[in-house]
Amino acid sequence: MQTTAAVLEVQGSDFTLQEITISDPGPGEVLFEVAGVGLCHTDLAVREGHLPFPFPGVVGHEGSGTVVAVGEGVTKVAVGDRIAASFNSCGQCSQCAAHQPAYCVEFMERNFGGTRSDGTSALRAGDQQVGSNFFGQSSFARHAIAHERNVVPVPESVPLELAGPLGCGVQTGAGAVLRSLDCEPGSSLLVTGGGPVGLSGVLGAVSRGVKTIIVSEPMASRRELALSLGATHAVDPLARPLSEQVREILPEGVRYVLDTTAIVPVVTEIIASMGQRGHLGMVGVPSDPAAALNVNLLEMQARGLSFTGIVEGDSDPDTFIPELIGLYEQGRFPFDRMITTVPFEQINEAVAAQARGEAVKVVLVHS
Repeated sequence: MQTTAAVLEVQGSDFTLQEITISDPGPGEVLFEVAGVGLCHTDLAVREGHLPFPFPGVVGHEGSGTVVAVGEGVTKVAVGDRIAASFNSCGQCSQCAAHQPAYCVEFMERNFGGTRSDGTSALRAGDQQVGSNFFGQSSFARHAIAHERNVVPVPESVPLELAGPLGCGVQTGAGAVLRSLDCEPGSSLLVTGGGPVGLSGVLGAVSRGVKTIIVSEPMASRRELALSLGATHAVDPLARPLSEQVREILPEGVRYVLDTTAIVPVVTEIIASMGQRGHLGMVGVPSDPAAALNVNLLEMQARGLSFTGIVEGDSDPDTFIPELIGLYEQGRFPFDRMITTVPFEQINEAVAAQARGEAVKVVLVHS
């Protein structure tokens, strides 16, 4: 069938709306009509060449919508079901068997390879193959092909067009706090970066009963939003050294840290902000793949510090997304307050607006 997609022709290009051909779903695949799709930093990292993906290609990996067809063997969802799509995984390796699909041994090829496992693409422009299967969905389009394994049913209680970010950015931030760091009630948390991932971490911390939640964010509007979502403190890291500001609030230092920046000078200040047995979890993707952190090993040992790299909040979407939806239904996880909706056709304007900080989380919606 024919559909409209926002195509990246070459590295660094704007998105161009094009009519392309999308195939019927194959075995284990799900074709859905996209209601909304989140605009994520990872999509733009592909555009800038920081992550591998073939050009021309269609990215987008926070899609939600309605199933219009299913391939052979699909039983999880049926035509007409409301779904959100998440990242893809093999379902067979040791990590998938341990309910840790974010660390699937085939994660890179299944999410960044640009094709199905047999080398074919679900998308074509004329006679040209177009990169597809980005995070198992390529949902910057009116229709997208996902996989039974990486779709999750969405109840009527959640606005369908807003559900997509649950599949990546929201579950990454919330999962980092609730699963990876497993922050204790009554403890303390520092979040560096007040974007959608960091603020999802704030929401997770509030739901967990973390006592002191500090957000470090240079943009005043995002600091205000963080406070309105339940952060107890919001500081400007450009005003004074972050460690000084944190230790004014917590003289012994902070117990847990969620870093969304992956910026070496920020991480250096984080380490100086951490208390004894402090635990740092990093979800940010370094802009320089060769970026490295020098740490004093004796200090790490003597203070009992720990560092964890985190992918997708250690989430198993089949169980964690319903958990977040349950919190949303209880009024304890208002992730929709971070979202600004923009018509899909204005994707390039939305990219610019998000870069200027005019929106925390953009969701592109189809009329």
